[in-house]
Amino acid sequence: MTDHLNILLIGSGGREHAIAWKLAQSSRVKHIYVAPGNGGTLGSKISNVNIGVSDFSQLTEFAIKNQIDLVIPGPEQPIVEGIQAVFKKIGIPCFAPSPKAAQMEGSKAFSKDFMKKHNIPTAAYQNFTCYEKAKKYIESVNHKVVLKASGLAAGKGVLMPETKQEALDGLKTIMVTKEFGSAGSEVVIEECLEGEELSILAFSDGYTIIPLPPAQDHKRALDGDKGPNTGGMGCYAPTPIGTQSLIEQVKRTILQPTIDGMRRDGFPFIGMLFTGIMLTESGPKVLEYNVRFGDPETEVVLPLLSDDTDLAEIMMACVEGRLDAVSVTLKNAFAATVIIASGGYPGNYAKDKVITLPQNKKDVTFFHAGTSIKEKKLVTAGGRVLAVSATATTLREAVDRAYEGVRAVQFDQMYYRKDIAHKAFEKSETTQSGLSYADAGVSIDAGNLLVQKIKPLVKSTRRVGADSDIGGFGGLFDLKAAGFVDPILVSATDGIGTKLKIAQECNIHNTVGIDLVAMNVNDLIVQGAEPLFFLDYFACGKLEVEVGKDFVAGVVEGCLQSGCALVGGETAEMPGLYALGDYDGAGFTVGAVERAKILPRLNEIKEGDVVLGLASSGVHSNGFSLVRKIVSSQPGLTYHSPCPWNKSKSLGEALLVPTRIYVKQLLPVVKKDLIKAMAHITGGGFLENIPRVMPENLAVVVDAQSYPLPDIFKWLKQAGGLSAHEMTRTFNCGIGMVIVTDKANVPEITRLLKTVNETVYELGTVTTKAALGGKEVEVRNTHLW
Repeated sequence: MTDHLNILLIGSGGREHAIAWKLAQSSRVKHIYVAPGNGGTLGSKISNVNIGVSDFSQLTEFAIKNQIDLVIPGPEQPIVEGIQAVFKKIGIPCFAPSPKAAQMEGSKAFSKDFMKKHNIPTAAYQNFTCYEKAKKYIESVNHKVVLKASGLAAGKGVLMPETKQEALDGLKTIMVTKEFGSAGSEVVIEECLEGEELSILAFSDGYTIIPLPPAQDHKRALDGDKGPNTGGMGCYAPTPIGTQSLIEQVKRTILQPTIDGMRRDGFPFIGMLFTGIMLTESGPKVLEYNVRFGDPETEVVLPLLSDDTDLAEIMMACVEGRLDAVSVTLKNAFAATVIIASGGYPGNYAKDKVITLPQNKKDVTFFHAGTSIKEKKLVTAGGRVLAVSATATTLREAVDRAYEGVRAVQFDQMYYRKDIAHKAFEKSETTQSGLSYADAGVSIDAGNLLVQKIKPLVKSTRRVGADSDIGGFGGLFDLKAAGFVDPILVSATDGIGTKLKIAQECNIHNTVGIDLVAMNVNDLIVQGAEPLFFLDYFACGKLEVEVGKDFVAGVVEGCLQSGCALVGGETAEMPGLYALGDYDGAGFTVGAVERAKILPRLNEIKEGDVVLGLASSGVHSNGFSLVRKIVSSQPGLTYHSPCPWNKSKSLGEALLVPTRIYVKQLLPVVKKDLIKAMAHITGGGFLENIPRVMPENLAVVVDAQSYPLPDIFKWLKQAGGLSAHEMTRTFNCGIGMVIVTDKANVPEITRLLKTVNETVYELGTVTTKAALGGKEVEVRNTHLW
C-alpha cells in the first residue's frame, strides 16, 4: 500500500466528518481534502475544498493537481451518478461501486429483482410504472404494504401507511403529485414486514465482505418513534438482538450471496454495502440496500473500530481486491450517537444560529453535520447539525455519555430525541434471567412457526385414507377406505445424499424435497405397490424457517406427484452437530399392494423377455459425490457458472433438476399384470440395480444405442474422464426406470405410457448368465457415448 496518502473525501455531513476523523488517525494518511466539507472537517491533516459533490469536472481537476491517491464519496448521489467510473478513467481508485453496482441503491426495483434472482430473503413485492395498475394492486391485497419510490429520494422516499386509504393517498403522492420528483416514476409496493430493524455496514472488495457491528437507527423525529421520518435522529451499536449467531446467519444468507451474486452478474461491488434488515419471525430479510456509508450509522460504528485498525488501509485493500489480507478488529464496547437538529427539521428551519461547542473528550466525539464557519463563528447550516457519539463498556453508559455531551451543546432552537436506544433498554427490562432453550441454539418459536407455515401445504396432500393433519403424535391411514382387499404393506426409506450440498450452495431448497419423495416412492412402485403415506425428517444446525418451508414444499410437491399423503414428520434443530446453513433430510414411506400383484414375479421371467426403459430427468439423487468431484476439478467452474450443456441455466440449477417420479404413469400398467419386474436405477446404475429383480440364472443385455445419452452425462463422462464401466455402475445414464416384460406385452405397455406422454425405449433383452460368461448385466456399444 502507498504511504503518505492524499485522500479526497466527498460530502458535507456527519458521516464525512466521522470518516475524516478515523482516516486522520492513520499514519499512512498525509492529508484529507473534504469537498465541500463542513465546519468540523478542519485540522492539521484535514481541510475543506469548495467543490460540490456532483461537480465531477472540478473534482477530477483538483484530484490530478493535488496528486490524490484515493477518492471516497460519502453521499449516494455522486455514487449513483457514476463517480467511480469518472475517476477510473483518470487512473485514481475510488472507494465506491461502479455505476451498474450503484443501481442497488439507485433503483429499488432493480435491487428487488436482484434479490429474487439470487434467492436472497426479502419481502414479497411488485414493481409499477403505471399509477392505475399500482392503485388496483393496493386495492386487491389484504395485507399492509410499504411504498417505495424506486429512485433516489434523499432517504425519504419510503412510506409506511397504516390503512388502505393511507396507502392509496401515499401512492398518489409518489406517482401523481411527484413529491419525490423523478424518483417516483416507478414505485415498489411490498408486503409490510414486522419485527425489529437492523442496519449492517460491511466493507467489500467484490469477493470478501466484512460486516461491522449491527446498528439500530431512529428515523422518526420525536420520542416514542413519533412524528415525521427524518434522515436519522440517533443510533446505537452493537444491538443486543444482533447476536454473533445472527450476524453469521446474515452474512451467510444475505451479505455473501449479495456480493457473490453481483460479481456473477457482471458488476462486482467494491466499497461499503449498507444493508437494512428486518428480523421477522421467519428470519432476517432485506429491507433495502444502500451503496455507501450510512448516516448516522457511520458516526456510531467507526468509533468501535479498534485503535490499531487502519481505515485507510481497509479502503485501499477494498479497491485493490485484497480485503482478506487486512485486519479489521473491534473494541469490546458499545457506542451511541444522538443527533442534534435545528428547530423545525425535517421541515423548514432557520440557519446561521451560533453554536457553543465543548472540546472532544475521551470517549465522546462531536461530529459536525449541518455546520459552517461564518465570520470565524461556528453556525448552523442544515437540519441535522451535530452527531454526538460516545463509547463505553455498556450500552447504558454509552447513551448517558452521549447525552452528557449533548447537554453541553448550545444553539437557539436546537432539539433532539431523548430516548435513543429505548428498544434495547425496554427489551433488557423484560428479558428473564437464567438460560433458555433458545440460549442453547434451539428455537421452539421457530419450530412452531414452521409448523404453521407448512400446515396448509401438507393438507393439500390429503387422499382417501388419510386427512394429512399434522401436529399430533402420529399419522393414521385407513386401508379399508383406500379400497384394498388383501393388501401387503411395503415400506421404504431413503435420503437425498450430497446433492444437498449443491442446494445449500445455490440457496435453492424447494426441489430436494421432491428428490426425497421420489427416492422412496419409486422403490415402492417397483414392487407393484401404490404409495399411501409419507413422513419426512429434516435436521439442521439452526432452523431457518423459510428454508424449512421450501424444503417441505418440495416434499409436498413430491407427494402430490405420487399420490401419497404427507402425514407427519420431524424437524430436529441440533446446534453443534450441523454447521450453520447445513441440513439433511430423510424420508419414510409406506405403500400397499394386493397379495396377487406383488413384483417382481421371478418365476415368470424368462430368456427372451424384453427390457424397456423410461427416461430420467438427469442425475437424479445418486452419484453426486462424483459429480461434485468433477465440478471441482474444472478450473473456474462453480455452481453459479453457466451450465456447460445448457447455457440458459446455471450449473447448479441444471444439477438440481429433481428426480422423476414414475408412480402415476406406471400404476395402471402394473394393475393390468403387464409387467414382470421393474428396477429403479439409482446408485449403482444399470450394473447394480437390474440384478436386484432378476432370477439367479438370468442376466440382461442393454444396448447403449437404443436411447439417446443425455448431454449432462456426456459432459460428466468427458469432464471426469470416466470409463463407460464407471458410468454404468455409478449413474442412471439417462434411464431412471427399467421394466422387464414379455415381448407380447410391449405394444400395450408402450400405448398406455404414450397416453401420459411417456417415451418408452426398448433397451435390450433377458438372457442367461452363462451366455454372458457369468455377468449379470452387459451394456453394449458404450463406445458410442
